[in-house]
Amino acid sequence: MKTKITLLTSLFAFLIVGVSGLNAQTQEENMAKLSIMTEYAKAKNYEAAYKPFTELWASNPKFNRAIYVYGEKILNYKIDKTSGDEKVGFLNDLMKLWEDRRAHFASKTPQGEYAAKACQLMFDNKSVLGKTDEELYECFDTAYTTDKKSFDNPKSLYTYFYLMVKLYDAGKKPAKDLFNKYDDVVEKIEEEVQIASEKLNKLVQKEEAGTPLTSKDKKYQKYYGQVLNAFDQISGSVDTQLGDRANCANLIPLYNKDFDAHTNDAIWLKRAVSRMYNKECTDDPLYEKLVKAYDATAPSADTKYFVATILLKNGKTSEAESYLKEAYDLESDTFKKAKLANRIGLILKKKGRYGQARGYFRNALKLNPSNGRPHLSIASMYAASAKNCGTTNFNKRAVYWYAAQEARKASRVDPTLKKSAAQSAANYEAKAPQKAEIFTEGNSGQVIQIGCWIGGSVTVPSI
Repeated sequence: MKTKITLLTSLFAFLIVGVSGLNAQTQEENMAKLSIMTEYAKAKNYEAAYKPFTELWASNPKFNRAIYVYGEKILNYKIDKTSGDEKVGFLNDLMKLWEDRRAHFASKTPQGEYAAKACQLMFDNKSVLGKTDEELYECFDTAYTTDKKSFDNPKSLYTYFYLMVKLYDAGKKPAKDLFNKYDDVVEKIEEEVQIASEKLNKLVQKEEAGTPLTSKDKKYQKYYGQVLNAFDQISGSVDTQLGDRANCANLIPLYNKDFDAHTNDAIWLKRAVSRMYNKECTDDPLYEKLVKAYDATAPSADTKYFVATILLKNGKTSEAESYLKEAYDLESDTFKKAKLANRIGLILKKKGRYGQARGYFRNALKLNPSNGRPHLSIASMYAASAKNCGTTNFNKRAVYWYAAQEARKASRVDPTLKKSAAQSAANYEAKAPQKAEIFTEGNSGQVIQIGCWIGGSVTVPSI
């Protein structure tokens, strides 16, 4: 009996050693293929990387995430270099690669992000794949509703809405769906802008406090700036796509028809009020009706702001300003408070209340320093006051230097405004005294005090 047990044990041990040896050999082969694929891919020799990639993907798809990272680059290369049925094959391979990545590396493969990438790939190759607008829209819609959080690619968000517009124009989607999808996309853009802005704000504040940015900080600063630029561009493109489709003639009958069914629906009321306000449909009685219902259903900083717009329209300025202050005091979210401060500043600026407007603009800058638009608004108020701030023609025009300084601040903190802020600054400087006038006055390098509501000083350029 002992002999049998010993023989069986020895045989079992032999088999284990044999299997272990085979596993070790397989692991070595996989590592070799991974190393070859990686080296070729890093050198951008995608033709040579293709064979070890496909072999490794087929034999052990969960071996290493690098299969998918480099595999995507390799297949994109193949897609660019082929056409017809061969191209279709590589397109399908890439979509299958993303599916497998999701299956084997789910934590590193956000569902919304990769589903949207697949939809975008199909859209960009719709003719060769034979995809219809309906199929493509449903693809994006499924990706968005399944995982909205990681559906954050600017291009895909734009394409998603673009397809909705096409279906609406073709009579395949009603106006209500178009406006709802517009609000979905705009709100998502605002969410992503807020996330990037809050991260960039920390770096802006660090730099303005005199602390040098590290090389890592600068990389992030560049990245967040690129994100904000991308969303700034598609935000304008989405508005362009909507165009006159959301004019008062379309909005008013739609909201009148649906009002009774949504009297207590805060989200619907908010969207209806915002759309009416942004499209300047505030003269219609429906606007006031919507605002009152919104304020009664979900009173907030937002509703108080819209109540103030009604009071302003009715000439009740003092009461309106009280509501604007209440709106500002009620808002607790830093980013939203900054946005509200800027909106209030714009209202006061339009009414010529420059001192009060600047106060709100400066609050907006404190709360969201990477948004340079308040700087441009302040600069334009300085320029508009030039004729009234100074005792001599020279001193009055010196205000334009002050305006230019303020405009340049926008360029420094906001990556989306570099060009427009530089143009504004150049425009103001062109209106300021030139070298010949400085020479005649004999005040090169001197400090000029600026009076009226501005209350600052500016140094005359040295010549």
